[in-house]
Amino acid sequence: MSIDNNLLAPCGLYCGVCATRYAYKNNDDRLKQKLAKFYSLKPEDIKCEGCLSDFRSPFCDACSIRRCAKKKNISGCHECEEFPCRRINKFPFKIAKEFMLKSIPARKERSDEEWVKWEESNWTCSTCNEIGFRGANRCPKCKSEMTQPI
Repeated sequence: MSIDNNLLAPCGLYCGVCATRYAYKNNDDRLKQKLAKFYSLKPEDIKCEGCLSDFRSPFCDACSIRRCAKKKNISGCHECEEFPCRRINKFPFKIAKEFMLKSIPARKERSDEEWVKWEESNWTCSTCNEIGFRGANRCPKCKSEMTQPI
């Protein structure tokens, strides 16, 4: 399995199942509108190629967790002895924090390839096999109900 290292966000929120990246990659204007409202951005700002890419969303670009991992010269919180630290505990979005607290220990136990497979399996539609995005209640392709892993 070939993985895109740009999608291996240090915070444990795997970018391959990020709603912002999904909306950008699939040019989903409806989802862009919804995310723009949530993040207080313009729909045209809903674009990202991954936390570790050079083309990040404004929210990810300003992320203190990404900067912390870079400063410590580690690939993510799964390698940090301070996990969970104040950056995680004070993360501004409760549901994202819950995903981080589940995903980071899972990443610690797996290789990058195994972690990506695990993350994608959490957000794959059981009806049509489409990989959706974290937090989706319905599959973006077939509209079947998605099972939430948390």
